[in-house]
Amino acid sequence: MTDNAAVLRDGRGRTVSYLRLSVTDRCNLSCMYCRPRERLTFIPHPNILRYEELLDLVSLARDMGIDKVRLTGGEPFARRDVMVLVESIRRRFPEMDLRLTTNATLLAGKPAILADLGVTALNISLDTLDAAKYERITGFDRLDTVRRALDESLAAGLRVKINAVALRGINTDEIADFVRLAQDAPLDIRFIEFMPVGDGNQWRPENYIAASDVLALAGQVAELVPDEQTHLSGGPAKMYRIVGGRGRFGVISPLSEHFCDSCNRLRITSDGKLRTCLFSDREYRLRPLLRNKKLGLEKVRQVIVKALQFKPLGYAVLNPGAVPEARNMSAIGG
Repeated sequence: MTDNAAVLRDGRGRTVSYLRLSVTDRCNLSCMYCRPRERLTFIPHPNILRYEELLDLVSLARDMGIDKVRLTGGEPFARRDVMVLVESIRRRFPEMDLRLTTNATLLAGKPAILADLGVTALNISLDTLDAAKYERITGFDRLDTVRRALDESLAAGLRVKINAVALRGINTDEIADFVRLAQDAPLDIRFIEFMPVGDGNQWRPENYIAASDVLALAGQVAELVPDEQTHLSGGPAKMYRIVGGRGRFGVISPLSEHFCDSCNRLRITSDGKLRTCLFSDREYRLRPLLRNKKLGLEKVRQVIVKALQFKPLGYAVLNPGAVPEARNMSAIGG
């Protein structure tokens, strides 16, 4: 954060310092917890924010006190010339903590370039280490490609976090394998509770497993010690050091133990809609303002400030027995 930047707060007094910025809703996978495979539709290209508009939003975010930006999708690398956007952000805003979330299927050949540009970390979505299960979950046989990209990322010195959605009866028998992976490599492995979010999401009570149960299974494989520094950071993950290991293991528990009181983030979808909460359907249209010369960024700023006054507590609007969102997770930006 710049020295003269104002601190951005919501109506509940929570500091907002993190922007998740979706660059596309397109993805080359079709994960069972994200979007329906039978009726894939995408946002029309003219409605997707231009790179110049994304850069303007990053500039505004910085001026409003946000110091961390994560580029998401869909799959960010599915958008043409996204590396140009990354380079532009790093060149114009070198003080910004810039990160990316990716499924890593299109990542090969890029980790060293990302490291040279000053990208600090990658989140890689990877729910299984088994090729057959990978195809079942994502719809495609691309695990080998992901593992190669993961190795490249570690070799480039990038900080890598692996996000796995915990799916009871599908990948929970692999928790031990993920722990061993973090024992051998400097990775953060984070299992996320399966959330009932998005149109076509296949959330079922029988596929849900609580974070506490995930930790219990991980604890059967290795000794886990709470990482107190991480717990104090205010992030959603509860991380644990693996005694004798190189990496860490953790859980994110949006359903069983919410972290709404410390939520510090905003989301802007690839079609330019502001979402103050992942679990709330309420959106604020920013694209028309960005494309109106008489309104522009100043009006966008006003909308963000006003919207933050109504930023909800996600657990209060989420019905665990239903799927509240009309939009796919790939369109929301995660």
